[in-house]
Amino acid sequence: MTEPLDGDAPEASEVLIVTGMSGAGHSTVSNVLEDDGWFVVDNLPPEMLPPLAELTIRAAGAVPRLAVAIDARGRTVTPDLSRALDDVRAKGLSPVVLFLDAADPVIVRRFESVRRPHPLQTQGATVLDAIAEERQLLEPVREMADIFIDTSDTNVHQLAAKVRAAMRPAGAGGADLHLTVLSFGFKHGVPVDAENLADVRFLPNPHWVPELRPRTGLDPAVAEHVFGDPAAEQFVDAYSRCLRIMTKGYRDEGKRFAVVAVGCTGGKHRSVAVAEQLAERLSGDGVVTHAVHRDLGRE
Repeated sequence: MTEPLDGDAPEASEVLIVTGMSGAGHSTVSNVLEDDGWFVVDNLPPEMLPPLAELTIRAAGAVPRLAVAIDARGRTVTPDLSRALDDVRAKGLSPVVLFLDAADPVIVRRFESVRRPHPLQTQGATVLDAIAEERQLLEPVREMADIFIDTSDTNVHQLAAKVRAAMRPAGAGGADLHLTVLSFGFKHGVPVDAENLADVRFLPNPHWVPELRPRTGLDPAVAEHVFGDPAAEQFVDAYSRCLRIMTKGYRDEGKRFAVVAVGCTGGKHRSVAVAEQLAERLSGDGVVTHAVHRDLGRE
């Protein structure tokens, strides 16, 4: 392990490791981060991460936000990345690992659409063979991740919103836990990257009120209809108390990012209104919340 540099690392310095399954959205995430002012390095061998982080420190704040994309093409990513992260931490930095994943059929379709081979695909092997090998190689990396995003049902714009919701608070300072409250529709699939999931389909559905059907849970009239049922207020009050216990535990354990998902049938009315209320109530006491509405705009 390398020795730390003299003095403390610049307070604003951030190091983000973007890793995960090939075809899960690495390029999109790199573009989003670059647009948001991160210095992005693609396809960096893990062994080169510590010297790059050291250069970032010596730049004295000129590169306050460094993002590095690392994949499994070297086939030794797990031990190499683990050692590299230890070296970076020894330099006084706190790297965050973002892991991107997607279902096997989705990854296959994405590689077929771009007509490029999987990075681990050898002669005579199928894309599924390469995906299986990569999953095995990356399983220990997945377990060490701070942020997990499943992109199976996520388009480019939705993925960009998820990344920004996760990473924007990191530059704000002062908060220990960054909590995303994610609304979704069960008919569009359950998000797999949520630590907790709530079902609010027991609440009155504005879909059956003609004047409210075209609106969303962001509309005051829709929120008023949802919370016109006393059960809505009772649920949000009780659930937010439970979540505060969870967020305190996460902060005590050093967890920096978490996702709470709230679902209704279509992800347009009830879940959106409830997610907004939960985000408002859970904000504060070392927690920064962001309400993200995955399925708004979908039929």
